Amino acid sequence: MMLAVQKSTLRGTVAAPPSKSHTHRAFILAALADGESVVSSPLIGEDTCATLDAVAALGATVSRRGDDVVIRGGGLSAPADVINCKNSGTSIRILAGVAAQIAGTVSFTGDASLCSRPMKPLLDALAELGVTVSAADNGCAPFSVTGPATGCCATIRGDISSQFISALLIGAPLGGHGLTIHLTTPLTSRPYVEMTIAAMKKRGVAVVTTGDGFIVPEGRQYLPASVRVGGDYSSAAFLFAAGALAGDVCVTNLDPADPQGDKMFIGLLELLGAVVSRKPDGTVRVGHNELRAEDVNLADAPDLFPIAAVLSTQCSGTTRLYGAAHLRFKESDRIKSTALFLRDMGADITETEDGCIIRGPSTLHGAKVTTFGDHRIMMAAAVAGLIADGTTVIDDPGCCAVSYPAFVADMQALGADMRYL
Repeated sequence: MMLAVQKSTLRGTVAAPPSKSHTHRAFILAALADGESVVSSPLIGEDTCATLDAVAALGATVSRRGDDVVIRGGGLSAPADVINCKNSGTSIRILAGVAAQIAGTVSFTGDASLCSRPMKPLLDALAELGVTVSAADNGCAPFSVTGPATGCCATIRGDISSQFISALLIGAPLGGHGLTIHLTTPLTSRPYVEMTIAAMKKRGVAVVTTGDGFIVPEGRQYLPASVRVGGDYSSAAFLFAAGALAGDVCVTNLDPADPQGDKMFIGLLELLGAVVSRKPDGTVRVGHNELRAEDVNLADAPDLFPIAAVLSTQCSGTTRLYGAAHLRFKESDRIKSTALFLRDMGADITETEDGCIIRGPSTLHGAKVTTFGDHRIMMAAAVAGLIADGTTVIDDPGCCAVSYPAFVADMQALGADMRYL
């Protein structure tokens, strides 16, 4: 199945889908707390279901209650079967940190894409904590960890993936002996770690931030909690961009106090000249306007790169997107994947090591787009198709189910000419 997109004008209101990042953390932390937790309005997508299946395999009891997920956690143990995290980097990384604190051997695998993504810095840090790690020489999945960890100090780079840091933080309380994390390089995507710290605090574990890392005090345990998952600014960015490029779109179900780093996209739209209005309840309205080029540092919000690049093709002047070298190790090499489809659509775009340079504005035209199974490439290309002459045909549109299963339906409800082939 493919998706055909035609030039469209969008108008209307749509609710942002639940946050994928918050859902992962809510499911895992509920499994670690001894007692019953209720996760309301979670994102039910391919990645988060991989996490849900994994915590069930580790011994948590999972059930549905309407739109809520009920998890009874505590007393986790190593399963006999391999945990398949499919395409979810968040799942395999954070759960590796959890497994390191469990007695016995826990084995992990995933699909071909996940098995090519970096894991070695995290696995090395777990080995430093006394965990036995069995993995290929490149440190990627499949791998196994045998715990429990006995050490209380880990050293790790901060510029490969914030998920490594979240993994160490979330797993630490299970050991009971505390953990000190020293970062050897600056931390990228810091808001994702702040999101982890905030989620841990809600469940009774306060993390101390130091000059070069973090400390999880000894003797802390997670408490069960009922939480509601708010809207996802990462997914909302595609709706915002559609409004800025092709009409007038209002997005609800967003919390202005949420620590999600991708919230910065709203400020970026304002900086570039889009018409933006915000309400105290978090509702954001974005409308079309002439856009101007700016240099944009995406170190703390790398997931915005594909849609920021689409937006930049319509800016007058030269835009430089930078600070996101680790995008080359996502579901696809997102810098290369983005440059490929935008160049095919007529954009003047040049790859750099950590981003790209775009000269605009460009008149885009329809093209055949290869997503490489990457949900953010698929959604960014679909938004680009809304302003392109002719037809944009996108392969594997179903990959958006990883983070935004209703993306096409929501875009159609706003007036987008999108149809499956």
